[in-house]
Amino acid sequence: MEDPRVEEAVAALRAAGHRITAARRAVLRAIAESDGDPTAEEILERIVAIHPDVHIATVYRNLEALRDLGLVHHSHLRHGPAVYRLAGDEKEQLVCERCGSVTEVPGAALDKSRQDLRRRYGFRLGPQHFAITGRCRNCD
Repeated sequence: MEDPRVEEAVAALRAAGHRITAARRAVLRAIAESDGDPTAEEILERIVAIHPDVHIATVYRNLEALRDLGLVHHSHLRHGPAVYRLAGDEKEQLVCERCGSVTEVPGAALDKSRQDLRRRYGFRLGPQHFAITGRCRNCD
């Protein structure tokens, strides 16, 4: 059975008049089936097991298109490669500057700050592109 988040993304693609290619569906599935937020290379590893003719350029092209359509978000954890998640899986990554641990918290954890920024500065905070850095409780 297909992950409902993949089906929702496919429906949004169709509604926007975009083609649903096997590679695009495979990218969506690979993200949905990952235990965490995968990198493009990890997405490719999952895909080539089923579609050996897919190349990393195809993965990046599809990730960019899906991101531009608001169906996929990405963020950078420290200085590593971007990691990807399906829209709707809103969460924030807290990265310890000392030990490198990553703690995921619900996106709602920053709702008050988002509202404050909007009210005080007229600024609407979008999906996180970068992780929030600081010190974890073990390193503080």
